[in-house]
Amino acid sequence: MAGALVRKVGTHSCPRAVRACVAALQAEGHFLRDQANLGFGNAAVRHSSSLAVSGSHRPVKRGTGGRSSVSGVVATVFGATGFLGRYVIQQLARMGSQVMIVPIKYDARDEGSIKPVIANSNVIVNCIGKEYETRNFSFEDVNHGISNRISKLAREHGGILKYVQMSCLAAAPDSPSRLLRSKHAAEEVVKQNFPEATILRTGPMVGVEDRLLNRWAIQAKKLPVVPIPGDGLTKMQPVLVVDVAAAVIAAIRDEGFSMGKTFELGGPDVFTVNDLVTLVFEAIREHPRVVHIPMALAQLLAMPREVAMKRGIPIPFSPTFSKDYLDQLSCDLVVSSDAMGLADLGVTSHKIGGLTIEHLNAYRTGGPSVGTTVGESIHGAGF
Repeated sequence: MAGALVRKVGTHSCPRAVRACVAALQAEGHFLRDQANLGFGNAAVRHSSSLAVSGSHRPVKRGTGGRSSVSGVVATVFGATGFLGRYVIQQLARMGSQVMIVPIKYDARDEGSIKPVIANSNVIVNCIGKEYETRNFSFEDVNHGISNRISKLAREHGGILKYVQMSCLAAAPDSPSRLLRSKHAAEEVVKQNFPEATILRTGPMVGVEDRLLNRWAIQAKKLPVVPIPGDGLTKMQPVLVVDVAAAVIAAIRDEGFSMGKTFELGGPDVFTVNDLVTLVFEAIREHPRVVHIPMALAQLLAMPREVAMKRGIPIPFSPTFSKDYLDQLSCDLVVSSDAMGLADLGVTSHKIGGLTIEHLNAYRTGGPSVGTTVGESIHGAGF
C-alpha cells in the first residue's frame, strides 16, 4: 500500500503529504513501522521474514489457501528442477507454501552443505533420481547415497514433520536392474533413518517433458524405424506427472495417514511397450514403423557404452540405451494388487491418451493440427 501511495503522490513532489498518510496508516495498523521506508528517510531495515511464526518456528497458517496465503509448510525440495520437481514446486506454491528450491549452492555428497538447505524447513521432498549412470555419479551414489544423507540429517534436524521419498515401481533387492536395486536400497535406508517417511513408488511418468513417449516420438521423426529391444511385451503402468505431484501434496497435507507407509502410483491402464509405441504413432498421425531387436543383439550394442563408462572415456552413445535399460525391460512396471495407491491418497488418476498426451502433437508432420494420415484411425485413435 505504501508503494502505491508513492506512485500516486510522488516521492519528491509532496513528501510531507506522503509522510502524513503513512503516519495515519501506521496508527490504524495497516503496516509495520519498519516497513515504511518509502525511499526517503532512514527507516529500519528488516532482514528476516515478516511472517508470524509459532513457538515451533513454523509459519502460522493464514488465509483461505492459494499463493497469497500461508499454509504453514516450509518445504525443501531436492531435485526441484527435474521433471517431477517442477510440478511439485508449482503445487506447493499454489497452496501458499514457502519452498526452498534445491539446487542452490550445495554438494549432495557433503552433509555440511545440506544442513543449511533444510535448516528452516518442516517438510522434505526428495525427488532426486537418475535413470542412467554417468562418469561422476553411479546409481548407488544418486539413488542410495544421497537419500541416506538427506534422511539421516532429517532425523537429526528434529523439526521435520513430513518426509516424502520418491521411488519407482518394481524396486526390489533381487531385481536384474541396478537402478531398481538401488531404488529399493534407498527405500530401506530412508525407512531406517526416518521411519515416518512416506515412500511413493511411481510408474513411468508421462508429461510434456517426459522421457518415455517423447523418446519414441523423436526416434519416429529421426529414424526410418523405431527400434524396440526384445519382443515389446513388457508391461508398464504409466502415470501422469501431475497426478504424482498431487499425490506428493496429499501426503504432505494429510493428518498423518501416509506417514510410514508405501504407496504405488500408476495410471488406470496397463500397456505393453508395443501398445505405447503404437499410441505415440497415433498421436503424431503416422503409420507405425517398428523393428524388434533381439535382446542378445541389443546387449551387444550396449556393450561399448559400458566399457567406456568403466574406463572413464567420454561417451558419445545415447545415455538411455544402456545395459541397465535393457535389464529394466525384463521387469513389469505395474502396481501390485495389494498395494495402496493414488485413490488411497484421494487422487483421481487420469487415463493416458487424448488430451493428456497432446504434447506429442508437436511432432506431427506439417504442424500440430495436421499429419500424414489425417482422417485415418490406425488403432482406434479416432482422430
